[in-house]
Amino acid sequence: MSFFRWKVQLYPLVAILSGVLIIVFGLIAAKDLLACSLFLAGAYLWLALFGCWRECLRVLPAFVVAAGIFFGIFYAATGTADSGWSMANRFGAVFLAVVPGMSCSPVRMTRSLSQIRTPRSVTLGMLIAMSFVPMLKGEIRRVREAMKTRGAGSLLNPKILYRAFMVPFVMRLVNISDTLALSVETRGFALGKAPYTIYKRESLALSDILFAAGLLAGAVLVVAL
Repeated sequence: MSFFRWKVQLYPLVAILSGVLIIVFGLIAAKDLLACSLFLAGAYLWLALFGCWRECLRVLPAFVVAAGIFFGIFYAATGTADSGWSMANRFGAVFLAVVPGMSCSPVRMTRSLSQIRTPRSVTLGMLIAMSFVPMLKGEIRRVREAMKTRGAGSLLNPKILYRAFMVPFVMRLVNISDTLALSVETRGFALGKAPYTIYKRESLALSDILFAAGLLAGAVLVVAL
């Protein structure tokens, strides 16, 4: 009966495919100004309705800034608003395509890919890549807090930037890479065809099918009209 439950988080493979649909449709239909904008607005609301509202709010400021800058550049270059609107549609498609993936944790994404027997080199690489940015932000914050504790001064000074920030930051990354390599080895990760099991399986729910069907229906409806 787990299929009929309403999940707050999207099924990871559905999230990947929906992101691909959004960016492909948005880039192809960007010059069909009104239709593309309606699709992107509908997809934004649809994602927010299916539990991705936090991620939607997170990408909105970046989209507004990037789209506004390039809208102004293309409007100044061509003298028409249509070219700027088209660029805004493209940026909207790119930023919106990231939202479904942001809603899935690296562990859930890895589990889903492992269930369909994706090569271990791909799943392990994706797990590391998706975990890298949050880890990097955390390390930067720790190094800067250590600088404040020692009273090292401002990062605008090149000497302080190098000695008090870059050197400890790089050393910390080297230590993390060594720890990660040992962790992968001790946990028995193998890049060959060694058999493996999945402790907790990700399951598809009715809400995932409704989300995918609604997104696809919206794209078809926009094209038809």
